[in-house]
Amino acid sequence: MIKYHGTPVGGSKRDALLFLTGRHALISFANQQHAPEVVNCCDSFCLDNGAFSIWKKGNGQIDEEEYKYWVDSLKQHPAFDFYIIPDVIDGTVRDNDDALKRWKNVAGGIPVYHMGEPIPRFRMLSRNYPYVCLGSTSKWPSVGSSKWWPYMADFMDAVCDNEGRPPCKLHGLRMLNPKVFTRLPLHSADSCNAAVNSGVCMKKGVYPNLERWQGSERIARRFEMFQSAPVWHRDNINKQNTDLIFTED
Repeated sequence: MIKYHGTPVGGSKRDALLFLTGRHALISFANQQHAPEVVNCCDSFCLDNGAFSIWKKGNGQIDEEEYKYWVDSLKQHPAFDFYIIPDVIDGTVRDNDDALKRWKNVAGGIPVYHMGEPIPRFRMLSRNYPYVCLGSTSKWPSVGSSKWWPYMADFMDAVCDNEGRPPCKLHGLRMLNPKVFTRLPLHSADSCNAAVNSGVCMKKGVYPNLERWQGSERIARRFEMFQSAPVWHRDNINKQNTDLIFTED
């Protein structure tokens, strides 16, 4: 499974370079601070449209013209994997389908299926795109929570075949947590966990003798020890592993 670490990673440019070298990263349109470090150091990267930042603020919308210009400036880079097509979290199906139409001629994009949308919409996306992102909404905001898992289990039951295989590659938005991705057949996932929690741990004195990049490195390596589930089965949810950690974004 490809593990994309969200940026910016915190600390200095040196911290960013040392942490990101040889890894996979996600750059958000909402904060491009470490984009130069990502494109110069990472094995690969993807581009996020910034919808989650807008949703958290409670207002605004993606400047699609500026986002397209930004995507076009980076998508020919050899380390570029994909960009996330503009979406509206808690928007209507029509809102998000209209965005797909506007971006259909911009190569390299993958769509978002939001929890709670009709299953036929996911099936349509899986037929038309090699990847589909799985994203939360205000009804299921906390990835991996006791409220989130029942919906995700029902969704996976509905879309996977009899062998537990999804119809396309799945990318888990904010799902780079071993307690989550080891239970789902994800092709990739992202999270700002290593960046955010390294700062939190250092402020609390958990890593008193480490530099900022070393704190991020320590967290990231715990994630990178694990892989996603090969197939989906409801029993996956009940698997126990004391090495699995962490907090959400």
